[in-house]
Parts: sequence; structure tokens; C-alpha cells
Amino acid sequence: MATFWDLKHRLADAINAHDVPGILFCYSPGAVYVAPPGVAEGHEQIAWLYEQFFTGFPDFHVTAWFELGDCDNPAVTEWTYTGTHTGPFLLPDGSEAEGTGRHITLRATCSTFVEDSKIVTHREYFDQLELYSQLGFGLTKLEYG
Repeated sequence: MATFWDLKHRLADAINAHDVPGILFCYSPGAVYVAPPGVAEGHEQIAWLYEQFFTGFPDFHVTAWFELGDCDNPAVTEWTYTGTHTGPFLLPDGSEAEGTGRHITLRATCSTFVEDSKIVTHREYFDQLELYSQLGFGLTKLEYG
């Protein structure tokens, strides 16, 4: 019988292969994916979120460097994300940033809850400001009134 960690490793392999059907195989049909860009519910929305990263960063890769071995559910992992921004990438305001050619290296962590050998909730955390800063974007002052 596969463990939660086997499923998590399968997910990482599918992400690194940019294999969206393989990614979705790991998730239950009604799964919820929570991440800084937003909340995705179900296979269609989850696929869309992953595709945004694969389009913007065609060489997007995750490397697990810590797994919390004392628990199975949730399976907690710390990652490093790497990639080169060469394609369009959706920004929080709904606009797209064209490829900058910049390389990113982000630290991230996630908690993955599994039921019946499928991911039901995946909570991914990374610093969006770190991402946007590496892409050459900064914060701007908002004008009120």
C-alpha cells in the first residue's frame, strides 16, 4: 500500500515533468489547493494554477530539502522552487508579465492532507514579494481617494 509520502513524491515528480494529468492523479476530484496566488477547488482550477507556473517558467522545478518525518498526515515538506521567467505570468492585478529572462529561487513549504490515497487539501506557502522582487518588480504606493 502506498504511503502519504509515496503520493507526495509522485506529485513532485509530476510537477517536475510538467505532467498536469499526473499532477491531477494525485488529487481527489474535489481537492482544494491553497497558495499565495489564490484558492483552487477541483481538478480544473488546480490544473490552471500549475499551468500558470509552467507557462511563465518553462523550466520550473521543485526540490524537496526537508520532510517532516514524524508525521504522515499532513505530509509537511520544505521546497526550493527554481525556474527562468521566459513566458507570460499572471500578476495579482490580473495583468500578465511578459518573460523577463530572470531566474528565480524561492523557498516554500506545504502541508498536504490525504484521504483514500488522494490529496484532499494542499496548502502551499511562499513569499510572493520574494518572487516578484526576483522578477524585477517592486512595491508601489497605493493612492487612496
